[in-house]
Amino acid sequence: MRRLFWFGAGIAAGVALTRKVNETARKATPTGMAEQVGGAMRELAGAVGSFGADVRAGMQEREDQLQDVVVNADQVRRITAEHDAERRARRAGR
Repeated sequence: MRRLFWFGAGIAAGVALTRKVNETARKATPTGMAEQVGGAMRELAGAVGSFGADVRAGMQEREDQLQDVVVNADQVRRITAEHDAERRARRAGR
């Protein structure tokens, strides 16, 4: 029984090793290298696209923040101008 176990384990290890060697040899061929470069380029393109989307989202968020600041500044100016006008009117009515 022991011998049968080790025989089976040897066959399994041999099959695994053979597959690994064949896969490595295929990657070393021009076609295999082209596939690896192509995969790397697709991954890089995806990363660049994702980065661009993040930058655009950040720009839009910052633009919204700046727009809020401009709107709030206009409201503050209007309130200040109204307040100044009321003060002048009170002084003139003395």
